[in-house]
Amino acid sequence: MNNIYNAIQSVGLSNTKVTTVTAMILASSYPPSMGAFPDETVEVMKEVTAFLQQTGAPIMVNVYPYFAYASDPADISLEYATFRAQKPIVDGKFKYYSLFDAMVDAYYAALEQINAGNVSIIVSESGWPTAGNSPYTSVDIAQTYNTNLINRVTRQGTPRRPNQTVNAFIFAMFNENQKPDGVEQNWGLFYPSMENVYQLFEAC
Repeated sequence: MNNIYNAIQSVGLSNTKVTTVTAMILASSYPPSMGAFPDETVEVMKEVTAFLQQTGAPIMVNVYPYFAYASDPADISLEYATFRAQKPIVDGKFKYYSLFDAMVDAYYAALEQINAGNVSIIVSESGWPTAGNSPYTSVDIAQTYNTNLINRVTRQGTPRRPNQTVNAFIFAMFNENQKPDGVEQNWGLFYPSMENVYQLFEAC
């Protein structure tokens, strides 16, 4: 990141930000206020976030409620995973109606623990597969999740950062038919033929 930053600065791109993408690399994430990085990643994350603080750049994080739900459906409801919970998970003064918010805030809590709470988060990937792991995957669930994701991030921030909207990228544009069979083939909004897997945007 330092090398890229120095290179683009040298050609006058002074307003261009340099960052990196991370997975949800947390040793603990429940409740969200207990979010913490694993011991073996703390020093690296301190170095990364020091660079981001120095340059004013955000960090990018892949946030996938699907994986948490599919691995523990007994304790995580589909409604909570798809932004439809009626009763919140209470964490101190914060109330969580979606697993997405809880995951983002757990990462914020982990940043705070390494004195990097002023680094903002952009969600670099989020989505839901349409097939490959029934009953946890379907077109209807994927459409519900991504529709509610759009509504959520365009409306307000998370309980821990209520005034800071969350920019997010949906994974993925296309189903990837050359990946191994299973969920990995089925995250797209479109088939490789460019037909809709399901309708998400009016213009698509």
